[in-house]
Amino acid sequence: MRHWIIGAALVAASAGLASAQEDYGAWPPLPRVFESTGGGGIMIGEYEPVVIRDHCLTRFTATEPNGTVHRNIILFDAVPAQGGVLCTNGMWRSLDGDGEGTTTFRVFIREGVRRRSP
Repeated sequence: MRHWIIGAALVAASAGLASAQEDYGAWPPLPRVFESTGGGGIMIGEYEPVVIRDHCLTRFTATEPNGTVHRNIILFDAVPAQGGVLCTNGMWRSLDGDGEGTTTFRVFIREGVRRRSP
């Protein structure tokens, strides 16, 4: 009886993990312009990642509230997922060499539709 209870608990726990997986297809579409995940009122534009072998790549702009525009590029790992590609582990840098960093922002691409992480 005790083994059965432990087994049932393990099955329930693993079922919970399976149902907790994100549904990338339910993410909202990636808009043309959106607020930076870093905040500060910075708006991101021209963000159109494409898949190139095992990476996703895009140039993009980051516009400060005062109108200053910074041009950047980002490279993600491209991971097959749910019938599409998940762009994750993003590493960006400015094209003028003034900055670089990482982001938790993710993009899911399937059948030509780009979706952003919530």
